[in-house]
Amino acid sequence: MNDIVLEFKNVYKRFSRGEKNDSLRDLIPYLTKKLLFRGEGYKLKEKEFWAVKNVSFEIRRGEAVGIIGPNGAGKSTILKLLSGILRPNSGEIAVNGRLSALIEVGAGFHPDLTGRENIYLNGAILGMKRSEIQNKMDQIVEFSELSDFIDTPVKRYSSGMYARLGFSVAAHVDPEILLVDEVLSVGDFTFQHKCLEKMQDIVKKGTTVIFISHNIPSVIKLCQKTILLNKGEINQYGDSREVCRQYYNVYSESRKVSEKNIISLKNIKLLNCNNEETSNFKSCEWGRAEITIESHEEIENIIMGFLIKQADGSMAFDANSDKIANKYYSFKINEQKKIVIDFRNNLPEGTYFLGVHFLRPNKGFYYYNSELVEFYVNAPKTLGVAYLDLKW
Repeated sequence: MNDIVLEFKNVYKRFSRGEKNDSLRDLIPYLTKKLLFRGEGYKLKEKEFWAVKNVSFEIRRGEAVGIIGPNGAGKSTILKLLSGILRPNSGEIAVNGRLSALIEVGAGFHPDLTGRENIYLNGAILGMKRSEIQNKMDQIVEFSELSDFIDTPVKRYSSGMYARLGFSVAAHVDPEILLVDEVLSVGDFTFQHKCLEKMQDIVKKGTTVIFISHNIPSVIKLCQKTILLNKGEINQYGDSREVCRQYYNVYSESRKVSEKNIISLKNIKLLNCNNEETSNFKSCEWGRAEITIESHEEIENIIMGFLIKQADGSMAFDANSDKIANKYYSFKINEQKKIVIDFRNNLPEGTYFLGVHFLRPNKGFYYYNSELVEFYVNAPKTLGVAYLDLKW
């Protein structure tokens, strides 16, 4: 049990939509309702919703765990519960170790203080002694790459500079547990890569890392395990590659036009350039997808998407018919259509999934499946996400 540093047991957290208590007139009835109905247990009242619903998991010492999911899935709420910013409505949360959190850009910074002064302030908030901060000041400043601006008030910093300084302080606290939200996306590419390498070093030293991100390749690279959230509940928890593969399907479910299947797949064939059905291609070889679908409702002018996903779940290619071919699709009730798409496999060696979706902008998906068929590409060993047929 001593090996478990973070534990959630049947945790619930609810919020109210649009509730404001910025006057005594609003606050008194709000508090009265809280007192009268606090024994209601798991029953939601009007305008309330579960941001986190019956979530349970354990994280062991030295593990790096990702948390992914669509916007509004409950990711940041879980981090705020772990860090003590929020308290659960019910359930138990156990944190066994010194915790450092980078949840919001500039959290704990005072805009009128300089970068150097904010390092002292933020370090103290995170539990560092003044002597510790002094000893690590040069390392923090050097890592942030803000030495030219360290004595400038942070109100003059860009959001990227805020993120640099905030991460630099959090990463040098020597925490036993480090919580990192999507704030790293604010920094430039070079600094994001530097932060990822720093977190890998931290994990190697035995620190437990919880990493929230929409950057699926980064999650797979850093984290052995990943939690997939959807609507406040755990959809899947396990090996990062397997969990991240499911992320896109959960995303599509959250954006469906209707609960029922308006469009269904009847048949799919994958053919090579000789019109032979196959699941193996050479790099740069032409392939053909023959997709037969049926609509159960009358639909006009929807867009078809064609995508190829890598084995780890990250997207290799995603394009829509309106942008590529100025093409839209209309269906009568129970009408079937066979759609043929030719594509060239300019892909490095590996396993891939072909998928399609049908959508209307600003409304959502009528159909989404990112793993209709699996295929393999043979090629000389190369690096990168594309294969170029080089002539030396």
